[in-house]
Amino acid sequence: MDKDKEKQEISLIGRLFCIEALLLLMGIVSLVSGLITGQEVQLFWGVMIIGGSITLYFVRKKDWKKHWEEKERCRGSTSSK
Repeated sequence: MDKDKEKQEISLIGRLFCIEALLLLMGIVSLVSGLITGQEVQLFWGVMIIGGSITLYFVRKKDWKKHWEEKERCRGSTSSK
């Protein structure tokens, strides 16, 4: 049973990684297209998409379960005083 769950998690992570890579690629294409054609809107969206992809990478990299456990501990210790 645990192996099935592990396979599901791995395939889900693989799909999400592909989506992130596709998003970054889309931003790069938009940026390059904007540079070639000189359209500021495409440059803007290319920069925004690339920036969002980088932010998404760091947000997904953070250990959120540990983060929320620490927040609960801090809240628990301040409410007991």
